[in-house]
Amino acid sequence: MKLIMAIINDDDAFQVMDALNEQGYSVTKLATTGGFLRAGNTTLICGVTEERVPELIQIIEKKCKARKQITSVTTPQAGTPESYAPYPVEVTVGGATIFVLNVEEFKKV
Repeated sequence: MKLIMAIINDDDAFQVMDALNEQGYSVTKLATTGGFLRAGNTTLICGVTEERVPELIQIIEKKCKARKQITSVTTPQAGTPESYAPYPVEVTVGGATIFVLNVEEFKKV
């Protein structure tokens, strides 16, 4: 048994969940926040047999495409540490970060 944790962009969450549910996967959705952009993410948790891991990852890869986005980052202005100035930065969002963990024991009660 494996535990899959996939951190994905909020914009991709429902498409991924729908695709996984259509293939018989049960998924738990957690609202999370990224540390760099401080923007909303979704973390999906799914327990599967080892044989189903490649299919699950393939579904996530198909639905979570990376894309460029312009966002504002605030940095301190020179000479005035209490003053912050926003400036636009192009960042890559989307895609997925996937963790595959071994599960020693699984019980559903």
